Amino acid sequence: MTFTYKARTAEGKTVSGTAEAASKQALIGLLRKQDLHPVLIEAGGKAKKGGGLFGPKKKVKLNDLVIFTRQLATMIGAGVPLARSLNALKSDASNPYMQEVLLSVSKDIESGAPLADAFGKYPNVFSEVYVNMVRAGEEGGILDDILKRLATQVEQDASIRKKIKGAMMYPTVILTVTVVAFFGIMLFIVPKLGKILTGLGGPNAKLPIYTQVLLNISELCVKASIIPHVPNLLFLMALMGVGGFYGLRYIKTPKGKFRFHGLLLKTPIVKTIILKVAVARFSRTFASLMGAGVSVLDALEVTGAALGNKVIEQELKEAAEEVRNGKPLSDPISRSKHFPPIVAQMLLVGEETGQIDTVLTKIADFYEEEVSVLIDGLAAIIEPVMIIFLGAGVGLIAASVMGPISNLSKNIGT
Repeated sequence: MTFTYKARTAEGKTVSGTAEAASKQALIGLLRKQDLHPVLIEAGGKAKKGGGLFGPKKKVKLNDLVIFTRQLATMIGAGVPLARSLNALKSDASNPYMQEVLLSVSKDIESGAPLADAFGKYPNVFSEVYVNMVRAGEEGGILDDILKRLATQVEQDASIRKKIKGAMMYPTVILTVTVVAFFGIMLFIVPKLGKILTGLGGPNAKLPIYTQVLLNISELCVKASIIPHVPNLLFLMALMGVGGFYGLRYIKTPKGKFRFHGLLLKTPIVKTIILKVAVARFSRTFASLMGAGVSVLDALEVTGAALGNKVIEQELKEAAEEVRNGKPLSDPISRSKHFPPIVAQMLLVGEETGQIDTVLTKIADFYEEEVSVLIDGLAAIIEPVMIIFLGAGVGLIAASVMGPISNLSKNIGT
């Protein structure tokens, strides 16, 4: 049966959640084993895994996830049982939702479920890559090592997001102000300036091509102004909202996710970042599994799922089939559309020397550094490029308006 409960911890905090148990008494015994004192238990209920469209969205900050991952890695490395580690970390968690998640995860572990499956129930906290990396650690018996790498990886992802947001903040503000100002000028100022230019030079006045284009754009904006077209605008916004909703749902399906990941691999700049990150993850995870004694086929299956890109994962599955038929891994990787030639060459060296894990670890170090340098470079160049682009647009508008006025004024003066 499924029960909904509220319980009090030894520190006096109140936690709530749902659990499967044979009876109410069985659930009470389970909660007491976790140092929880039941306050309310009711039959029925569904697990809460995040906010809905109209409910509060439950989330865990990346910093909280990093701290949890590092602490769990340390406790497991010290030999503390997994369930006990989770219970201890649950009590230390400052995020109420994280406490709820860890309570559910610890109950699943005590029931015999793998840690990856327990994490997989909360995709809004543990990403698909995170879950598959944990699964790789469990299967390879290197969970503490994988968790340490995961903590570093989450920190790197957070750092990348922070750098991109910081680099885009100022240009975004400028772009927003510029767009608002542009439409304001097109709707209210340029029409009046057009009348002035016509009055100064007459209806047959010859204007520069860029000024005439500006006047045409202004006329188009006036004709399509928002006020007489509010119903159409609302319909368009609703249509875009519905399209976005179903588009996101489609991307979450296996077929949609595969196509979306394929599109990302064709997008300039984004493609480079994704490929470098994927190669680094592949090299690091595959090396760790091989070093732990996992077979090549099992390591390929788990590693492919941990890359975070379905297109590259499918390519690794095809490579696994060739390995199953007796070919060395370096052979299909050398014909890969996404892995750079150096990976196949280093794999070949590792196969010949029997040191695949050592060779791939060096590749992982190299590409992780490449990703860091690439992101730093992009963050440094985005802001000046945006400012130059927007400045050029503002200058063009000013020249289109002020140039003809100056010329016509001179003609009148003479």
